Amino acid sequence: MLNDPRSHGLWEKTAPAPPATQLLEGMVSADVVIVGGGYTGLSAALHLAEAGVSVVLLEAVEIGFGGAGRNVGLINAGMWVMPDNFPKELGPVYGERLLDLLGNGPHFVREMIEKHGIACELETSGTLHCAVSKEGLKELEERAGQWQRRGAPVTLLDAAETERRIGSGAYAGSLLDLRAGTLQPLAYARGLAHAAAKAGTKLHTGSAVTGISEADGRKIVRTAQGEVSADWVIVATDAYSTGPWEEMRREQVHLPYFNLATTPLSDNLRKSILPGREGCWDTKEILSSFRMDQAGRLVFGSVGALRGTGIAIHKNWARRSLRRVFPQLGEVEFEAEWYGKIGMTDNALPRLHRFGSNVIGFCGYNGRGIAPGTVFGKVLARHILGEVAERDLPLPFTNPKEPSFRAAREAYYEAGAQIAHFAGERF
Repeated sequence: MLNDPRSHGLWEKTAPAPPATQLLEGMVSADVVIVGGGYTGLSAALHLAEAGVSVVLLEAVEIGFGGAGRNVGLINAGMWVMPDNFPKELGPVYGERLLDLLGNGPHFVREMIEKHGIACELETSGTLHCAVSKEGLKELEERAGQWQRRGAPVTLLDAAETERRIGSGAYAGSLLDLRAGTLQPLAYARGLAHAAAKAGTKLHTGSAVTGISEADGRKIVRTAQGEVSADWVIVATDAYSTGPWEEMRREQVHLPYFNLATTPLSDNLRKSILPGREGCWDTKEILSSFRMDQAGRLVFGSVGALRGTGIAIHKNWARRSLRRVFPQLGEVEFEAEWYGKIGMTDNALPRLHRFGSNVIGFCGYNGRGIAPGTVFGKVLARHILGEVAERDLPLPFTNPKEPSFRAAREAYYEAGAQIAHFAGERF
């Protein structure tokens, strides 16, 4: 996108085409205007349009331009936060409500894919959270117990079973979550866009919002070449927020994350590496993730940005790391490379904001956008439709608050990842 092969990499090369869109020009009217063409905005648009509501969606660049088109493609349940910490952070009512909603999130994503016939390389064999040490295994044991006490289908696997499923003896064990899976993230976003357009949503790309005002009790959302008058506004721009709602971006610390995709592996290698197609990530502080796409490409990622000196450092580290984890691979060639930014909140949980009367939005997915974005889009739609009262929402409304030393922390994460990867996997 924007002629940048490092923005969306493999996903842009292999995703089906998006629906036809156009710039917003002139004055239009709708019941709801949605700002942002990622999972949250598209899910909200689809559910509202299916209910007979007139919807205009404004996307600054292209459908899936932000995190929706750049992520690893893991459909996870919950968040990074341990399940028992949800009620500790949010109180027992909101904590358990949010945990239940997000725990069932992957199932809802599957339902959406099946209902709308979205071609997005869906795999439903689960995910493996991989322990790199005894300490990592202890963390997984605690996480498994907390989920199991809530009836979740998660299982702690020993080192031998983990090796059988992954094709590597690098891990002390793993946590198998059968709720989860993988998909092609940009293809999923584009599929939601096709479904939303079919339901009646008017999609406008290249239409960045420049301002918002109010006239006669309605919101006036402006772009460079047009404006939309609506009763409600949904802000769904998350970590890539600019313009009137840049405070959503400033509320989050950006963590850069890159992915590299190999050329398709041979049939023999596919039989030994992730034969069940689970998506994986490890327990390291500077974590790594890996998964297979439908064509047999191994997608390998970690913290860091592919720009400047980071390009060579992260790619060389990835080659060394892959040789250690999967020695059967030999020398690897990377077919695609890309990176984006994860918006991290101070407690690693999402936020629900009211930016004014009838102007609302979720943000802060902390690297878990696929399932939460999809379910939160539906929640926002149901709230606008009057089906979910404010007291029954999964989160309370809060005001955005910028974390301390945000810019310094972002610079530290990018530089720190380069330092760690320059030295890592050399012995």
